[in-house]
Amino acid sequence: ASQVPAMPTFTRQVPEGDDRERLTCADCGFVAYENPKVVVGCIPVYGEQILLCKRAIEPRYGYWTLPAGFMELDESTAEGASRETLEEANARVEVGPLYAMYNIPHINQVYILFRARLLDLDFSAGAESLEVKLFDEADIPWEQIAFATVRNTLTHYYSDRKAGEYRFHLGTIERAPVRS
Repeated sequence: ASQVPAMPTFTRQVPEGDDRERLTCADCGFVAYENPKVVVGCIPVYGEQILLCKRAIEPRYGYWTLPAGFMELDESTAEGASRETLEEANARVEVGPLYAMYNIPHINQVYILFRARLLDLDFSAGAESLEVKLFDEADIPWEQIAFATVRNTLTHYYSDRKAGEYRFHLGTIERAPVRS
């Protein structure tokens, strides 16, 4: 009869030479590093309009967002942004320059957004979207924007467009205070 190998026992401890607790195998010393997730996406522009997606998943089901999602292994950030746009909006884009990066330490994410040009008007809701739609600046549903990263990015984008120069934006999104 074959024996099932014993499951390793992991404990939280500070490995030698480190400065924080990590999951460490008590048997062999293997350290299981837990690092932030990278979210990649883009600002798909067609003329003066921006393509937004209404979320069909939690968190923030039913709210509007830019097409974005977790980066996959074996892809660049720009490839991930293009893939996410195709998955969420069935839209093809030419990914342009890096536009914004947000650190979101309280949920262990880094959010990276590129400017992009929508290649055609052949788009539709993907599996994670209820609806996709092109918006003029005046019609952006600001009260229904899903995330601070998206709100900040759109605000910067329209401000930069008005100024005639697109700059790179770097920021940190802090945890919202708990209201009682």
